[in-house]
Amino acid sequence: MRISARNRLPGRVTGIRQGEAIANVEIDVAGHRLVSSITVESVRDLGLAEGTDVTVIIKASDVMLAVE
Repeated sequence: MRISARNRLPGRVTGIRQGEAIANVEIDVAGHRLVSSITVESVRDLGLAEGTDVTVIIKASDVMLAVE
């Protein structure tokens, strides 16, 4: 697969919490917890389960930072 997004992070699925339509997929990326909200259908289509190796691809038009 080739993709233009440059923000790609290798990780491993550590948990999946499914609702009726949306699933929150927890991913460990180098010791950091990321959560991706995707459709339950996508979880099935991708064959995601705990322990699945994935690539997190972040594509955002805005990135905000804040400090105290």
